[in-house]
Amino acid sequence: MKKAVVLLSGGLDSTTCLAMAKAAGFEPVCLAVSYGQRHSVELERARKVATALGVTDFRVVPIDLRGIGGSALTADIPVPKDRPESEMSHGIPVTYVPARNTLFLALALGLAEVVGAQDIYIGVNAVDYSGYPDCRPEFIRAFETLANLATKAGVEGARFTLHAPLSGMTKAQIIRAGAQLGVDYGMTHSCYDPDERGRACGRCDSCLLRKKGFQEAGVPDPTPYTEGQ
Repeated sequence: MKKAVVLLSGGLDSTTCLAMAKAAGFEPVCLAVSYGQRHSVELERARKVATALGVTDFRVVPIDLRGIGGSALTADIPVPKDRPESEMSHGIPVTYVPARNTLFLALALGLAEVVGAQDIYIGVNAVDYSGYPDCRPEFIRAFETLANLATKAGVEGARFTLHAPLSGMTKAQIIRAGAQLGVDYGMTHSCYDPDERGRACGRCDSCLLRKKGFQEAGVPDPTPYTEGQ
């Protein structure tokens, strides 16, 4: 099987993306990034997901973005809670991590060169997303162009392809697709501000979008939320 590098955060979207890469016939090489995120429990979930889906090459690369800050995920900035959907869809929230997906894709591209993969999967979503500019299809296309210009493999004739199969899907559609592929969403973690036991807050943008997705998909939500959520 051809190899594909899959960026795996341990969240709902990236886990579905991994299942799709496997269904497409690729041998996945999974890359998780420890970037100083406050919700570091997602790294534990990423390893669990990779093991459950039979991944034999799972790597964690550390990059401490707390030195840059500027995000509620990497700095001492409160995570927004209980925002209505109308508010989520306007502006770029403080949970945006400056240049995160650019950095993640650069790491994935380097790993792809090393392992001889020409395909990279990323679980970005441009429909039910929280205003992040690096989740848009035009960003993915631009990075694919860069990948084929800025690498030894690209210069020597290899063609890198970036796959963002969730880009045009709603959260409900993603959940349905994953359920059809047998994804156990109980392993995944999406919350930006979990408690000390790793339970989801149920109130941040990510939790609210996840809840809504399960409701609209008609699939039971297996997420362990804090009491009362």
